[in-house]
Amino acid sequence: MSKVYGVGIMGAGNISTAYLKLAPLFRNLDVRAIADIVPEAAKKQADAFHVKAQTPEELLKNSEIDVIVNLTVPAAHYAVSKDIVSAGKHAYSEKPFVLSVADGKALKKLADEKGLKVGSAPDTFLGGVHQQARQIIDSGKVGRIASGTMHVLSRGMEHWHPNPDFFFQPGGGPILDLGPYYITDLISLVGPIRRVTAFTGSANAERTITTPDSPLRGTKIKVGTPTTIHAVLEFHSGAIITLGASWDVFSHGHHNIELYGTEGSLYVPDPNFFSGDLVVADKEGVKETVAPWDHPLGQANWERPNGPAFANYRAAGLADMMDTIETGKSARCGLDVALHAVDVMLSILEAGETGKVVTLSTTCERPAALGPDEARLLLKA
Repeated sequence: MSKVYGVGIMGAGNISTAYLKLAPLFRNLDVRAIADIVPEAAKKQADAFHVKAQTPEELLKNSEIDVIVNLTVPAAHYAVSKDIVSAGKHAYSEKPFVLSVADGKALKKLADEKGLKVGSAPDTFLGGVHQQARQIIDSGKVGRIASGTMHVLSRGMEHWHPNPDFFFQPGGGPILDLGPYYITDLISLVGPIRRVTAFTGSANAERTITTPDSPLRGTKIKVGTPTTIHAVLEFHSGAIITLGASWDVFSHGHHNIELYGTEGSLYVPDPNFFSGDLVVADKEGVKETVAPWDHPLGQANWERPNGPAFANYRAAGLADMMDTIETGKSARCGLDVALHAVDVMLSILEAGETGKVVTLSTTCERPAALGPDEARLLLKA
């Protein structure tokens, strides 16, 4: 990994802080500019992180920028990523990658024609604990994964996000907002999905913003997308795994991910994070918390106000994608994986609407495992 790539950030919202703080951890990334349709937002982040503030048009034309990270709202992801690639730059999007399979395929065609890389978050599955889970599965310790459960359940976004309306509109909801973490992790751990079915609904037609200090506090949001989804996923491997995703739950007792193998079970922590406790159970049901790997993407590096520091290495997927320009390998957070995850999520929503079993139109290879030594090569010494 010899070349350093100029990085531009398109979108100066909440998530931009993570990329601006974390991208500099990686050997091949140098953030040089940020743009937003609200100039004041771009300037605020630019001043805080000592990069250039630009308009979106200026960023697309900036010759010092090799790759642009698309942090716009989900409904704009395809159009903005298309503009990035059309401008001759590599593109890396926040999740969800796009909101239709057709858009993803069109973006793939354009990128292939121009010889450019396109990838997408999430990259949390590259975290130390998730790669350790991958190693345990690949070693055969729990046998073949035959079934499992996933649960992403909470009370929603309107109590903490300053402007949460878009979470409750088409393109949002727990499947498209949080589902990418779970589905991408499962693609890495178990493989691609063949077909899905689901039931969907919403507990409330309206939500009230209660976020402290939000200028929109007290505002009503009309819910335009399902907020409770229960799905069944059949994998090409033969595994059958359920997914419960809801923003209508105040409390529950489920693990994030449980995988049941022919020789034991694996309890995988929240795939929204790079670290956590990994538990293995043997054939007798005896559970053991696994000693964590000495994996660089699992080391605590991010402080939080009311709790212990945790591992956060967002931009790892971007660094890996740019590294493949030189290595010729497939990007772990590449377009094919991201598009397959989108296909899974949209098919779940379609199944919920129609009551049908939906066979996916895409597939992908399992992303290559990222062991500790290879992960260290992505980071600055």
